[in-house]
Amino acid sequence: MPAPVPRQRAIPAAEGGQAPAASPNGGSAQDSSETRATAPRATDPSEHTTDRAGTAPGGSGTAAAHTTLTLLLIEDDPGGSSIVPEPVDQSGRPIRVRTARNLTEAERLLTDDVHCILLDLALPAPGRAGDGGDELAVLKHVLELAPRHAVLALTGADDAERGAEAVRVGAQDYLVRDELDGRLLSRAIRYAVERKRSDSAERRLAEGRVRAQENRRLERGLLPTPLLDGSPLRFAARYRPGRSRALLGGDFYDVVRTPDGTVHAMIGDVCGHGPDEAALGVELRIAWRALTLAGLCGDQLLGTLQEVLEHERSDDEIFATLCAVDIAPDGRRAGLCLAGHPSPLLVRPGMPARLLPYDNNGPALGLLPGARWPRTQVQLGGEWSLMLYTDGLIEGRVGDTGERLGQDGMVEMIRRQLSEGLRGEELLRTAVNEVRDLNGGELTDDVAVLLLDRAV
Repeated sequence: MPAPVPRQRAIPAAEGGQAPAASPNGGSAQDSSETRATAPRATDPSEHTTDRAGTAPGGSGTAAAHTTLTLLLIEDDPGGSSIVPEPVDQSGRPIRVRTARNLTEAERLLTDDVHCILLDLALPAPGRAGDGGDELAVLKHVLELAPRHAVLALTGADDAERGAEAVRVGAQDYLVRDELDGRLLSRAIRYAVERKRSDSAERRLAEGRVRAQENRRLERGLLPTPLLDGSPLRFAARYRPGRSRALLGGDFYDVVRTPDGTVHAMIGDVCGHGPDEAALGVELRIAWRALTLAGLCGDQLLGTLQEVLEHERSDDEIFATLCAVDIAPDGRRAGLCLAGHPSPLLVRPGMPARLLPYDNNGPALGLLPGARWPRTQVQLGGEWSLMLYTDGLIEGRVGDTGERLGQDGMVEMIRRQLSEGLRGEELLRTAVNEVRDLNGGELTDDVAVLLLDRAV
């Protein structure tokens, strides 16, 4: 005998806002057959009732305005007659009622058009280990069975305290059996549905905030902490992702000092702006740090880094540009390797800021298997500032002309800002803000800039 296939639970009308409308006869007394039905009624496309009581917690008021409310009553009346008076919605239409005599039947009748559950707390709970004398075991079982439905608890006149406890456990409200009438029940159903809608929306909002906070903490944790202990060099960096509300983009950078006193700095850019590119940038940064601390540099390091990119990228078309410099322990010279990346900017006292040579610029990582990246020796002098940047800093537009700032425009901008006495973090902040202002708004590309200074 084949095993039964479990019924898939659809999102309830109380959460999704898409329950079917009432049949043309509207329900009411004829709904006695509905109490034992196992499927929702057909939809009548001609109904256009505007009823806020039918608003589903997760849906729009317009879509839910045509919804007839459905109540699932879970109670065991030995006499066979329902204890529930005929409830109506805010527009006077009868609220459909289904009746389940036990929790097994209730689970079968809990289809996706049920808005509210009315549970008799006197109903015996299913035998489960650990329930013991728990008077609310049946309610807890229903809340587990229908976590997205509004639930009303039904108690006796002398059991109001248990009703209040039921609300604390998770029911939207409780009703006293002897005080029950159609008007009170109708209002309680509408209130419970609206409260569940509000609670669900508030919970989703809170969950969204928590996820956003966790994402921000994660992204902040993925940004590098420079390892410059023992170095006389000063470090500053500025990072602005192009994605809206993101803290991390496809740009990446890092600075470390190896035991021999050499300071290694790197900045790179993964093509694209999505979360996958951001994740790949983090992987490349971490790989670069590990390889650098292991003693690799220049062509050997970039070749290994390209292998990492080829294994980790999600598409063969993805590549990354990179600029790497290794500054000698005396701070007066450096090696430069470029992989399809803009050349750094060197600033020295009494001399105009200039770009370092880029004639030996090798291909971007991931473009050419077996590529080579020459290392160029550069004289820095005794006192200098070296600025590494990604192309987001130079590809912004300049006003209404449509022209890009470009490297020449960036060099002129930095020279002017230096002449105004700007240095370090203040220089980077001003540069990024001015590029954004020239663009006429936020830049669409990621921007990363780092600055190393050596003073005599």
